[in-house]
Amino acid sequence: MARELLLLRHGKSDWSQGTDDFHRPLKDRGKRGAQRMGVWLLQQGLLPDYIIASPATRAIETARKLSKVLGLDPRQIKKEQRIYAASPGQLLEVLGECPAKAKRVLLVRHNHGLEELLHYLLGEQAPAGEEGRLPTATLARLDMPDDWRKLPAGSAKLRSITRPRELPKKFPFPDHQGKELRDRPAYYYTQSSVIPYRIHEGELQILVVRSSQNKHWVVPKGISDPGLTLQESAAKEAWEEAGVEGEVETLPLGSYRYEKWGATCTVHVYPMKVERVLPEAKWEESHRGRNG
Repeated sequence: MARELLLLRHGKSDWSQGTDDFHRPLKDRGKRGAQRMGVWLLQQGLLPDYIIASPATRAIETARKLSKVLGLDPRQIKKEQRIYAASPGQLLEVLGECPAKAKRVLLVRHNHGLEELLHYLLGEQAPAGEEGRLPTATLARLDMPDDWRKLPAGSAKLRSITRPRELPKKFPFPDHQGKELRDRPAYYYTQSSVIPYRIHEGELQILVVRSSQNKHWVVPKGISDPGLTLQESAAKEAWEEAGVEGEVETLPLGSYRYEKWGATCTVHVYPMKVERVLPEAKWEESHRGRNG
């Protein structure tokens, strides 16, 4: 196929957090917009070969949310510092450095440079007025020449501009072709949990952490990330929520179900022998506290 460029503006960001521009996070609405766009890409068969994003929080979060819906490992996203405050000319340089074997490239950024890049690449064919705008979580799909090292004005052709308000608010289940509609993407409903344990002075000790609302003690649990096995997801939760790492057993102890996001979540529970405990200064969620 000819090469394609997907230009995605970040999802709606949260101005209430009082952070600087670089660290401003997404609102829930922004997360859902990015995820709905991911479902649309799946349904259209438009899986990116290469994803490059600004390291600004709202942009990289958008890229990660979309990647997970696509079933891709977010660790494969290339964070490019130059994209954050880049001029259209600098963005062209970044595009020129994308691997030539990448036939479909997704670039995630913020405005206004993204619209300027779009209009430059389309030249006189660029849509006028509101039709040429890229609101948050909007995606433009462009046909591109094979060689991106020099991209003159008007070298691209617009295939489509897709806005999140045009897409269904709910998500298909059990996959992007499913008929059932749910409040969250399908992968949210498969989760991993880990029971961290060790033998200390002949006694079995199990580590627990405070829940996110700090109301009770729990074991680490979370959504099973696409691109990771259930065991790998369990180990990731142990690292992030409890600040421990170790060997997760191959077989689960069992599973349980609970209701959330308008449907049933299934949690697979694995034992993990703790081999290392992080000091609080290096523990990502040390605000939780831990016991055991």
